[in-house]
Amino acid sequence: MNFNDLMLANEIPIRLGFFLGVFAIIALWEVISPRRLLQRSKTVRWANNLGLVMLNSAVLRLIFPAAAVGVAVLASERHWGLFNLIDASFPIAVLASVIILDFFVWLQHVMVHAVPMLWRLHRVHHADLDYDVTTGARFHPLEILLSMLIKFTVIVLLGPPIIAVIVFEVLLNATSMFNHGNVRLPETLDRYLRLIVVTPDMHRVHHSVEDDETNSNFGFNLPWWDRLFGTYRAQPRAGHEGMTIGIHTFREDKWCSWLPGMLAIPFIGKVKDYAINRRQWGNEHKP
Repeated sequence: MNFNDLMLANEIPIRLGFFLGVFAIIALWEVISPRRLLQRSKTVRWANNLGLVMLNSAVLRLIFPAAAVGVAVLASERHWGLFNLIDASFPIAVLASVIILDFFVWLQHVMVHAVPMLWRLHRVHHADLDYDVTTGARFHPLEILLSMLIKFTVIVLLGPPIIAVIVFEVLLNATSMFNHGNVRLPETLDRYLRLIVVTPDMHRVHHSVEDDETNSNFGFNLPWWDRLFGTYRAQPRAGHEGMTIGIHTFREDKWCSWLPGMLAIPFIGKVKDYAINRRQWGNEHKP
């Protein structure tokens, strides 16, 4: 069995093992040291959020059985992409690939806030009325499919080493659960940690109901892009305990906490109802 076959054979156990391990750690941490009091039934939210995760996993395996690693293998075999055409050392190619892939995830995240039709899909993620480890994996199936197609395109153009794609997928999954965790970090630790990774306090600002705060801190893994492109916001105005989580247009449990409502969110309301590029952020919803 060659290296490519070995990676394909072990991709699912590797990713599943990291997912379950990180999920268990963050879930336990949320019980021991929660950052905020939850506003809705945890049992209902977890059952429906995790139900959406399982639905997405089934849809992805049905439509894209080889997933991102399979595309990386194909690109390697066909000599597609930058790193299959240039003579770069293996460690440099792996590191650069992980960083570049992360940048495109950040850019995609900005775009799903900027384009009305894409924001319709992304509202499912933001409509969660609480914020915890399950929020990090709560996305509409259509957004998951779109995200995968974008990732395939980047991989074909980049030609990353197969191990880089696996490392990136594991890191993205793990950091998404970490930075969506309802966990408390010491302020000093958070201040320094957010220089190298997106922390829960950093990303929680992005889930504020206030439009200008929603359109900040787009990173899931690396925090540098927001600082570099001017979308970084250190703290929410109301503080982490006082801020309201979610979006203005969906505040009822039937849409926000139950799976059928989540799946319907992209098809509800007017197309102009999206977050980014409003001329007067926050004003129209102030009392």
